[in-house]
Amino acid sequence: MKNIIVTGGSGKAGRAVCRHLVERGYEVLNLDMQPSPDPVCPMLKVDLTDFGQVMDAMQWSGGKDHPFRKFRTPDAVVHFAAIPAPDLTSEELTFRTNIVSTYNVFDTALRAGVKRIVWASSETTLGLPFNPGNPPAYAPVDEDHPMRPESGYSLSKDLGEEMARQMARWNPGATFIGLRLSNVMEPKDYARFPGWQETPHFREWNLWGYIDARDCAQAVRKALHVDMVGADHFIIANADSVMTRPSAELMAEVFPDVPLKGAVDGVQTLLSIEKAKRVLGYSPEYSWRDAVI
Repeated sequence: MKNIIVTGGSGKAGRAVCRHLVERGYEVLNLDMQPSPDPVCPMLKVDLTDFGQVMDAMQWSGGKDHPFRKFRTPDAVVHFAAIPAPDLTSEELTFRTNIVSTYNVFDTALRAGVKRIVWASSETTLGLPFNPGNPPAYAPVDEDHPMRPESGYSLSKDLGEEMARQMARWNPGATFIGLRLSNVMEPKDYARFPGWQETPHFREWNLWGYIDARDCAQAVRKALHVDMVGADHFIIANADSVMTRPSAELMAEVFPDVPLKGAVDGVQTLLSIEKAKRVLGYSPEYSWRDAVI
């Protein structure tokens, strides 16, 4: 499991994934439309909504003197390319871009002989944005929470998970691991966190969750190697919230009628990572508190 294609390797989470893998000895190829501001690996410019371009990229080996001349079939694909959030463009364009690119990556990877695909699903599939008029069914929210996509973006991720399940069924022996990523943060973003502390409603929309890009990359690496076949999905967040107030106190103020599933200690995340810890061996290493408080 050493040759890895990363789609969207120029984006915030994708950059962290590429760097994390390269630093650990993986050969990584970034498929993107834009160059990375942190170029740690070769990049191939590919429009992922064009099936032919993606099929060609899955079997690309470069010229005879190129360092990727042995890269004709990747060992795994990490699919992070997407329009990354709602409301960045029209609903239709967001949905069409994300669903077509996901289909193209999944299908061409399987045709090329790839057996493992790790991809970015989203916390938004669980009903975000939460607010007092649209509360979660319970907290901490886990993978059993009802799927309630509220936008073209979250619908594309919901249907991506169904696509993974069906393609895994068609291809016995293939593995699809969907990571329902929380709001991705880099260390430079943590300077904003103190400004959120007086207004709990400002971050109620995802139950005050976040994921450090470096821990996101760790989750990807764990997913590349976990012993499993078929399709599954995991919430990936950091162990703590973005707030200094206790999580149970925030829930009592903002979502007083939402039941808590078990004890919620201190600033514990309300996006449960218990399944990711148990199955993937995921263990967050970073916290915004180390950088700011």
